[in-house]
Amino acid sequence: MRLIGHFEDEALTRRFGSVLYSRGIESHTDPVKDGRWQVWIIDDANLEAATSLLAQFRQSPADPVFEEAAKVAEQMRERAEKAQAPKRASVVDARTLFYSPPVPVGILSIALIFISVMAAVLTKLGDSKQFVQPLSISQYQEDGKYIYWDKSLPEVRHGQVWRLFTPMFLHFSILHLLFNMLWLRDLGSMIEARKGSWVLLLLVLILASTSNVAQYVYKDPAFGGMSGVVYGLLGYVWMQGRFNPASGLSLQPQTVTMMIVWFFVCLTGMAGPVANTVHAVGFGLGIGWGFLEAQLSVALRHR
Repeated sequence: MRLIGHFEDEALTRRFGSVLYSRGIESHTDPVKDGRWQVWIIDDANLEAATSLLAQFRQSPADPVFEEAAKVAEQMRERAEKAQAPKRASVVDARTLFYSPPVPVGILSIALIFISVMAAVLTKLGDSKQFVQPLSISQYQEDGKYIYWDKSLPEVRHGQVWRLFTPMFLHFSILHLLFNMLWLRDLGSMIEARKGSWVLLLLVLILASTSNVAQYVYKDPAFGGMSGVVYGLLGYVWMQGRFNPASGLSLQPQTVTMMIVWFFVCLTGMAGPVANTVHAVGFGLGIGWGFLEAQLSVALRHR
C-alpha cells in the first residue's frame, strides 16, 4: 500500500477515488487531522498508473473525461451491488465470511496448521499421554478427577522453553482442531498478506506464551489448543480494521459478534471443558496490541 498524494477537499478526493475505481485501481482514502485527505493505492503494481492519473486530475479535475469516469464508476458500483444482493440474501459466501478480499493461504499459516494436525495424530487427540506430556506447559499426574503438578514451571526453568508455546498444538477433538485451523487459516493468512510472516510469527509466539502461562497460573497445565492465538489474532485484526483501515485488515461485523457470543457461551460451561483464561487473555492482548499499533500507524502517517 502506497500513499500517492493529498487533497484539500473531500469531494475531490471521492471523485478521484471514483476515477481510480473506473480504471480498476483499488484505493483507500484517509482523513488527516489538518483537514486534508490522503489517497492510498492498495496494490503497488498500480502505483505508476495511479500517479499519472493524479497528475492529470490535479491539472483539470472538471475535465469531462473525469466526469465521465465518475459516472462509469457509479454504474460499476451499482452493477456490483445488484450482482451481490441475491447471493447475500440466499447464501453465506464462504470466501468473505472472515475477511474481504480473500488472500492466498500464507506459508507460516500452512506450517502451523500442519504441525497442529501432526500433533493431533501423534497424540491421538489427547488420548496418548506419553506424547501429550512433552507438549504440555508442564508435566502433571492424573489421579481420577484430580491432577497434581509443580506450580513453579520446573521444566521451563530448566531450559525446556518450548513448553511455553507447544500447548497451542494440542487438540482434543476433531471439532476442536477443525474450528481452530479454519480460523488460523483465514486470520493468519490475512495478517501474512498485509503485514508479513514475521509479524504473524511474533504475534503467535507472544499470544501463545502469554495466554498459556495465564491458564497455567489460574487453573492447571492440563489444557491445549490454538484458541488463545485465534482469539488474539481476531482482536488484533478487529482493532486494525476499526482504527487503521489503511492496514488492509478487516472483519465482517457478524463475524466479531459470533466470536464474542461464543466466548461467553464457553464461559457458561455449555460447550464443555474450555480453557477460558486462554481465550480471555489472548483476546484482550490481541485487542490491546491491535489498537495501540493502529494508533501509532495513523499518528505516523499524519505527521
